[in-house]
Amino acid sequence: MKTRILGQGLEVSELGLGCMGLTFGYGAATNEADAIALIRKAYDLGVTFFDSAEAYSQGLNEQYLGKAVKPFRDKVVIATKFGFKDGDATKGVDSRPERIRAVVEASLKYLDTDVIDLLYQHRVDPEVPMEDVAGTVKDLINEGKVKHFGMSEASAQSIRKAHAVLPVTALQSEYSMFWREPENEILPLLEELGIGFVPFSPLGKGFLTGTINADTKFETSDFRNIVPRFSEENRKANQDLVELLQAIAEKNNASRKIQDGVIQSKFVFLNVNFLQTVCLNMSD
Repeated sequence: MKTRILGQGLEVSELGLGCMGLTFGYGAATNEADAIALIRKAYDLGVTFFDSAEAYSQGLNEQYLGKAVKPFRDKVVIATKFGFKDGDATKGVDSRPERIRAVVEASLKYLDTDVIDLLYQHRVDPEVPMEDVAGTVKDLINEGKVKHFGMSEASAQSIRKAHAVLPVTALQSEYSMFWREPENEILPLLEELGIGFVPFSPLGKGFLTGTINADTKFETSDFRNIVPRFSEENRKANQDLVELLQAIAEKNNASRKIQDGVIQSKFVFLNVNFLQTVCLNMSD
């Protein structure tokens, strides 16, 4: 698999594996053995960039990932995140310096590693100055516990403030044919500052695969139940996009159907031609 260089020279595979769906957000958690097997299969196929977070089941996701990559830890890049109260997104954000440090210590333990390659702020905390957040991560880098700093779904203003204190290696934000908001302001800023872009949900949280329609029923614990674009009415209204995508694939004699995500991923690569990789989620 080809590699890409994000900001600050961080080299990763051009496709990354988002591990969220293994334990969080898309129904019941995958059992440990299957999760480890899947992560190792991804590595065998050339994936060297793996994404987790404290908020993905308060450490369970990181434990799965740590166990899976242990035999080849020095050959992969691990990204994880801080930013929510008690590691629970439903409780709101928390990026106080002491909280950041507590999360990092726990993540190092869960991942069974000496250093976190890329540490993201999961969401911006309006109550904590960005200078304090970036400053704390800078201290952790100087202490050898973290290598690179990233942000997720941050505004242009927040990115500039953080970058002035500590160079930001990557921004992770949703981006796909289904959600193109980053094109307006964020992508030009990242190119200006030399910050890598890591799009998540390039398959529109599964919608662009053609496997979801107005009649689809999600598990009770599936977060898409509360996402407006996945209401029955909106799924029905947006179905034309999926049908158009399939028609384009057939017209161009695509050897694979849209369920494989090849066309959707190429869209992201072609529309962002600098410092970027694509993070595919388990259930995306």
